[in-house]
Amino acid sequence: MVQRWVRLVVGLMLGACLAVVEVLYVAIRWPRKWARALTEVERRRLARWHGVESSSDYDDRSAVKYLALRALVGGVLGGGTLALQAYGVVVAGLAVMQLVTGAMHPSGLAMVVPLGLVLLYGSLQGLLGVARLERTLALRYLGPSEQELLRRRITELATSRAGVIDAVDAERRRIERDLHDGVQQRLVALAMLLGRTRRRAVADRDDLLAQAHDEAQQILNDLRDVAWRVYPTVLDNLGLAEVLAGVAERAGIPVKLTFTLEGRLPAQLETAAYFVASEAVTNAAKHSHADLVTIEVGGHENMVLVRITDNGIGGADERGSGLSGLARRVAALDGHFTVTSPEGGPTVVTAELPL
Repeated sequence: MVQRWVRLVVGLMLGACLAVVEVLYVAIRWPRKWARALTEVERRRLARWHGVESSSDYDDRSAVKYLALRALVGGVLGGGTLALQAYGVVVAGLAVMQLVTGAMHPSGLAMVVPLGLVLLYGSLQGLLGVARLERTLALRYLGPSEQELLRRRITELATSRAGVIDAVDAERRRIERDLHDGVQQRLVALAMLLGRTRRRAVADRDDLLAQAHDEAQQILNDLRDVAWRVYPTVLDNLGLAEVLAGVAERAGIPVKLTFTLEGRLPAQLETAAYFVASEAVTNAAKHSHADLVTIEVGGHENMVLVRITDNGIGGADERGSGLSGLARRVAALDGHFTVTSPEGGPTVVTAELPL
């Protein structure tokens, strides 16, 4: 919260200083080509201090209109509100000095403090209002055009399509590896056991048949695990909460699940949320040396939020095959995927999926 207000105040202070130059530009009517240079400075200020995304896809006429209106907002409203803040700080400082030196009786604060609090609240709301006005102006005159938005969307779709293809190929290779290194080897062992059983006398087959039975049971378990990693069919029947509870039980380390969603999600969102949670828990169990993993699934502002946190050693590389595959899966749904894993931990994997 403190950082947010510092960024807001610093951004508005810089905007008030730039407003002086913009007023001179409008008053003196400097060459129109200079408008773009001033506007680019404004774009960098808005992006740096207010997080406003704008585009360079604008003409000189739009830049002049923007500067004229921005000069009023930044100079009159922004500068005036900041001046009121500074005046309030000076008055408050003088009141404290008078109270310390005895020039003001403590009862005098009964009138000064309520008025000061009201003015402080009004000035803070004014700062927020100026920031909203600046954002509105930037989006109105400097916001990306329909062509720019279309180009960005095409780029995003092309990137996500390539990512989905890569993810599918990686998943196929993983399934083939699991089948080859696990199920296939056990089938070979089972075939050898059955061959030995056939060559034994009937009376001596019991031990080999028992081994063959155990091997067949293990093959079934391996096939079930492979199928579960491809797609857990119980997800369709039981829902995401029950399936994640199963992931927590089979994790091998303590896992705390917090599930606050109501009702069922669309199938593609449940699938993506399951794979994000399952892969993150698996990675934590294998590599993080954690003794607690937390799975949080909730929703906010038409988004599904999946966050997995472990208290391990950190250092997870989001460019690895597992996490990068999850990033591509989430991107295919227009979601956002982030990994925070400093050395020493904790590791936080977050996926935001749009409803």
